[in-house]
Amino acid sequence: MNQKKTMPILGMMCAGCAARVERKLNSLEGIATASVNLSNRTALVEYDADRITPQQMKEALAAIGYDMVIEEDRNLQATQRRAHIDLRNKVLLSWLFALLVMAVSMGCSGLAPSHANQLALVIALLNLVYCGRQFYAVAYRQLLHGTASMDTLVALSTAVSFLFSTFNTFWGQQFWGSRGIENHTYFDASVMIITFVLTGRLLEEHARQGTAASIRALMSLAPKTARLVDDGQTSTIPLTAVQPRDTLEVRPGEKIPVDGTVVEGQATVDESMMTGEAVPVEKRPASKVLAGTIVQQGTLRFRAEQVGQHTVLAQMIRMVQQAQGSKAPVQHVVDRIALVFVPAVVGLSLLTFALWLALGGPEQLPQAILSAVSVLVIACPCAMGLATPTALMVGIGKAAQNNILIKDATALEELRRVDAMVIDKTGTLTEPTAPAGAGPVPAAQQEQLKPHAAEAMDQLSAQGISIFLMSGDKQERVEPIARAAHISHYQWQVLPGDKEHMVRRLQQQGHHVAMVGDGINDSQALAAANVSIAMGRGTDVAMDVAQVTLMGSDLRRISAAIRLSRLTVKTIRQNLFWAFIYNLVCIPLAAGLPHLFGHPWQITPMLASALMAFSSVSVVLNSLRLRFL
Repeated sequence: MNQKKTMPILGMMCAGCAARVERKLNSLEGIATASVNLSNRTALVEYDADRITPQQMKEALAAIGYDMVIEEDRNLQATQRRAHIDLRNKVLLSWLFALLVMAVSMGCSGLAPSHANQLALVIALLNLVYCGRQFYAVAYRQLLHGTASMDTLVALSTAVSFLFSTFNTFWGQQFWGSRGIENHTYFDASVMIITFVLTGRLLEEHARQGTAASIRALMSLAPKTARLVDDGQTSTIPLTAVQPRDTLEVRPGEKIPVDGTVVEGQATVDESMMTGEAVPVEKRPASKVLAGTIVQQGTLRFRAEQVGQHTVLAQMIRMVQQAQGSKAPVQHVVDRIALVFVPAVVGLSLLTFALWLALGGPEQLPQAILSAVSVLVIACPCAMGLATPTALMVGIGKAAQNNILIKDATALEELRRVDAMVIDKTGTLTEPTAPAGAGPVPAAQQEQLKPHAAEAMDQLSAQGISIFLMSGDKQERVEPIARAAHISHYQWQVLPGDKEHMVRRLQQQGHHVAMVGDGINDSQALAAANVSIAMGRGTDVAMDVAQVTLMGSDLRRISAAIRLSRLTVKTIRQNLFWAFIYNLVCIPLAAGLPHLFGHPWQITPMLASALMAFSSVSVVLNSLRLRFL
């Protein structure tokens, strides 16, 4: 039986990395599908546990220069914290080396030029060996497997700068001087490239933490401990020690630790963080309680039923994580480009080098090397690889914070195209006034328009969406509800199959159709729709039939989800536009094209590394704007 897990991947730095990790995982026997997300550095893997283990996946990725964090490893947060501290320390030390080598190169050391170059060589070597060794280690492993990534570009550019400068330090005067060519060294360039790339990664890491805010907020809902009742005595135990059928106690102001059923006591519980409903819910014996909700007044004792990864809260977290790790259709195009992008950049750099020599002769060798190195650095595809996943992470996380659970990136992208909506009445537009379990609802009360339903329908109409109410109820009950909800297209006494036929008829007319229902008797229509939206009622949030689940009864969240979809896709397009424009404009400038028109200015390797780092950070920051829209 297949299992699906989200596992962190260490060492991915660009779209090419993500594409190679994904391709490697998908090539392994026993893996059904693998989707790699560069933004949160994870792989969502569906695999047959009888044919392959996470340890075997880890070993396969290690062979191409990456690491997978599996359950057998140490605590993930501790591993990530150590990696973050290590990166921060390398950035600080690299800046120190950069300032020293710049001071030496500018003649501030008071040493003779030959001795100054030798001192700069030592400083640059220390920087390469300590701060930049990861680039060379990864590039070497990838070379053995015939692959390349951003690390390859950084390793090549810094190695060429360092080796050319080393040659000039010891033999440059006699070699170039005899030819009448001025001798230069570029130790500062090799140091600054590593410094800016590492700084960009650190800034990106800080900015990327904001994209995971929704997951952290959900995780914080669960308490760390629980109060166990045993033979009338209470004791505090870790949450991980709670077992099904344990009796637990919660007091006013405390969070309910796991899902269960009340056996004693009466209290009001704030479930707004799970359902979005602001009104507290009264709980008494036989009532269901959910992990993460808060007892306001009263004390409850309840029997634990779903614990650990089986609680509704854990399912919500898992759903959001998997959705954030999924790929939008546009990302597959970016991944295919990324696979050939780095080899193309290396080829472009070699072409730049050859053209400078062909046009200017041996005298232009220093300029040829400078231009080739600049092209290698400026064209790193980091921004392109981050453009889509960062926006998706923020968009899906923003939806979760608004009690909208989106199953995958495709659903988020498809929502923006909806222009027709088929909606069920009972349980969707209306609800019974009697509490659950109180018996049949009198006909006079059957379920009454939900609060804000008319406002929600007006919002959808304002977004250009045509609404069709389909109900199995009688005409005299459907018509008043349709009028009250401001819906002009409605049918009554329809069967589940009729709803599906309506969806397909609208699709044949060229509409992009969403179906909104309760996920049970509307399953046919939900499955046929372009986007399926179900109303979640606490314990049934993990419905498989719907691509989008609205927690609680507020129908205005449909309009909010569509608006968020449109904003997210707009942000993705902005990110991709600027990522491609960045390369389109900067590569010719790095190659020295202005020289052909008499302008000596060009993008140097140092400036190229700074611009490359800025482009990646700007994409992440642009995506983070979604959190405030």
